[in-house]
Amino acid sequence: MPVITEIEDLRRIYKRRTPKMFYDYAESGSWTEQTFRENTSDFDKIRLRQKVAVNMEGRTTKSEMVGREVAMPVALAPVGSTGMQHADGEILAAKAAEKFGVPFTLSTMSVCSIEDVAENTSAPFWFQLYVMRDVDFINSLIGRAKDAKCDALVLTLDLQILGQRHKDIKNGLSVPIRLAPHTILDLMTKWRWGLQMLQTHRRTFRNIVGHAKDVDDLSSLHSWTAQQFDPRLNWDTVMDYRKKWDEKFILKGILDEEDAKKALNVGADAIIVSNHGGRQLDGALSSISMLPRIMDTVGDKIEVHLDSGIRSGQDVLKALAMGAKGTYIGRAFVYGLGAMGEKGVSEALRVIHTELDTTMALCGERDVKNLGKHNLLIPEDFGGRWQE
Repeated sequence: MPVITEIEDLRRIYKRRTPKMFYDYAESGSWTEQTFRENTSDFDKIRLRQKVAVNMEGRTTKSEMVGREVAMPVALAPVGSTGMQHADGEILAAKAAEKFGVPFTLSTMSVCSIEDVAENTSAPFWFQLYVMRDVDFINSLIGRAKDAKCDALVLTLDLQILGQRHKDIKNGLSVPIRLAPHTILDLMTKWRWGLQMLQTHRRTFRNIVGHAKDVDDLSSLHSWTAQQFDPRLNWDTVMDYRKKWDEKFILKGILDEEDAKKALNVGADAIIVSNHGGRQLDGALSSISMLPRIMDTVGDKIEVHLDSGIRSGQDVLKALAMGAKGTYIGRAFVYGLGAMGEKGVSEALRVIHTELDTTMALCGERDVKNLGKHNLLIPEDFGGRWQE
């Protein structure tokens, strides 16, 4: 096994072992990818305050996210098509998260179904829901998530229409893979991935195929989702979903102070400051740059989490020190999954935990719950100055 010291090590292995269309699916954003890039680069603008001669024995990264105890305030974000990054990918990622003591969030657009994950894990997981036109199908999904004992519903708000992702269109992204000549040539170099996929029967969107009306085959992620995502989504709709779900209710995709205020009125337990990993509105501000103003607006009234751009434990620490109570990793765990399966996801979590713990100590803190802006040096114009 190669020596893994940072998430970038996993990304390099992942790129070698995963078909190009699925690597590009994860490692890309919409349009020019400005927001995708700035989600990570904006973390670099925040500096850390070093503290010395502080007793660092007895450190802890344990915390809570929406009332659930976690080994560190990091959850695995919902990522579509995870089961095409590695055979049975959602199951393997959920197992790694369970062993580490952090939440796993299953995407509606997963390859392994709600039932697949529930049958192969014992810890409750979270389910991420897209609002779609087929109301009967959505109600069925919610019922299935309840039957699987999911203890949080993550409602995604920023995908009423699908942002254009150039690489996915040019690659002809599909599940299962359509064997075009260029795809066959690529797969010939990804024999390890191919052998793994041959050993599983989970190769389509199993939350959908056989469950949604008249859907017996789902070969095109782009065309089906473009037809199904509901552009009529509004805050009354969100309230209706709140009423249908008795457990923790989390709203994902908040990137504006006014939207954060509206989230309070529907009884959400938490909001996730997120721009969908830079995959929707290109040109939007990064999640971390929007976090301070959202914290100033609602941070004392609702639990605030952050998603998009986290690639290290230091990124986690910066988000927590700026007020977030939890963070999510998507690409970081996908790199590990594509590189080494369940072991790779565990490695990604280990790397991030080590970086978080070490950085916390060097900042003079023993408890992750004590992190605050006093641990940071934040530029005066962080987030930008914009005309009204």
